Amino acid sequence: MNIYAIKAIYLFEMARTFRTLLQSIVSPVLSTTLYFVVFGAAIGSRMGEIDGISYGAFIIPGLIMLSLLNESISNASFGIYMPKFTGTIYEILSAPISYVEILIGYVGAAATKSVILGLLILLTAHLFVDYQIVHPFYMFGFLVLTALTFSLFGFILGLWADNFEKLQIVPMMIVTPLTFLGGSFYSINMLPPLWQKITLFNPVVYLISGFRWSFYGVSDVSIGISLGMTLGFMLLCLGTIWWIFKTGYKLKA
Repeated sequence: MNIYAIKAIYLFEMARTFRTLLQSIVSPVLSTTLYFVVFGAAIGSRMGEIDGISYGAFIIPGLIMLSLLNESISNASFGIYMPKFTGTIYEILSAPISYVEILIGYVGAAATKSVILGLLILLTAHLFVDYQIVHPFYMFGFLVLTALTFSLFGFILGLWADNFEKLQIVPMMIVTPLTFLGGSFYSINMLPPLWQKITLFNPVVYLISGFRWSFYGVSDVSIGISLGMTLGFMLLCLGTIWWIFKTGYKLKA
């Protein structure tokens, strides 16, 4: 294992974050803070409880997931897309480092940035809404697992994209709508029976449900199923990345 190569890629990606601090960290935190102000402090105070939890506290896990998914995908996809765009990807591929080391460097940095962002949003939420974390160990573990999984997905997206439009279309047109429809602002048990069954085909439901369970001990879906779906998606992403590097898809001219 070439630790120096992993460290070089990781530190380069982390340095890029601090060079663009407003865009990478401050902007997502401020955007999510607006949700806390509007839905948590303003609207939430006028709404009833859901599963015995105040509405402002109930939406915190969903809002963190909303930012975490988008930022994980964005960080990882942009990180690997820029070497493709500038042509330096060929220098990386010809260097004496393996595909695994490249993956660890880029995905590790993207996941680290997303976890930091998630924790900052969690701390910011305390300024507007009172909440508790029943299972802090599981909360942090689920946070890291989700960041890693969707950083892998973002890495795939960055390898697949040929232009900046493709880089943005999946998070904007697919991931964000699925997150809003995945129970970020409501419990799927509040939906009519037919729509409850349809919603279960949304993979983001399992992420939000599992993450909310770590906060309050309540969930729309079994925590075991939520964890299994997340791990299954991670394995699918790893298999796809292995195939891309093996075949050279989108990498070799």
